[in-house]
Amino acid sequence: MISTPESGVDSIAITFALLDPIITVARPVVAFFTAAVAGVAENLFNSGGKSSFPSHDLTCLVDGCCDGIDCPPEEHSQHHTFTEKIRAGLNFALTELWGDMAGWFLLGLLFAGLITAVIPEEIIGRNLGGGIQSMLIMLAVSIPLYICATASTPIAAALILKGVSPGVALVFLIAGPATNVTSLTVLLGILGKRATTIYLVSIALMTVIFGLVLDQIYTFFGISAQAVIGQAAEIMPVWAEWAGAIILLFLSAKPIFGGIGTRLKPENPEHHETEGDLHAETAETLACAKSD
Repeated sequence: MISTPESGVDSIAITFALLDPIITVARPVVAFFTAAVAGVAENLFNSGGKSSFPSHDLTCLVDGCCDGIDCPPEEHSQHHTFTEKIRAGLNFALTELWGDMAGWFLLGLLFAGLITAVIPEEIIGRNLGGGIQSMLIMLAVSIPLYICATASTPIAAALILKGVSPGVALVFLIAGPATNVTSLTVLLGILGKRATTIYLVSIALMTVIFGLVLDQIYTFFGISAQAVIGQAAEIMPVWAEWAGAIILLFLSAKPIFGGIGTRLKPENPEHHETEGDLHAETAETLACAKSD
């Protein structure tokens, strides 16, 4: 529940491309230790109460041929060839998974552009340039914010370019995806106040501690985060960068425009027509009742 939203293969790859190798390594490491601390604390302070969790869906991901309960794994493993599994995995990655992330990634790029163009560097550097106070400010902003790990990465890159320390950016990258008002409300209902408090305190404490450590690492080695940001992508040849960008645009077009079209689509006219007929019929019935 903590390490999964904070980091994944997708967000780590984007972090390497948009930020630098140090933050790329720090992100999953901090997510691991944060989740471990929260889990240990939950076990230590557990009063013995049991929380109700929904059952896991064990249905076959290839074509739903098995529900994972009635057929044993040994039998189900023979249902599909290795090629079918690879095809199903690629289909999930390139359609369903990226379809869910494309809109958020575009939103993150837009916010990153706004931060770069609108917010003065002096304001960000003065308030979020590093130190415990800057990290507490970023923590207060990140906890209620609803943002995914992928969308937070370009925003963090824009913040670093504006003078935010890498440690403060790490607080945003970890606390932002792991917490928001909606998830905390759900956690309160499922886990209770004690477990939710442990969840929130663990994230806040570990992100600030590791944020301070990360700033010290950059200072010790004399590395400027602004100078090295985005340079990891330079190991790729230009033709590969352009090919990747074109493929990414192609994969993003359908989910983004499809999502926009769904939100802009007017309501079903048949619904209005039926509703209008119902009102007309009701008025007619009342008129007949009065005449009687």
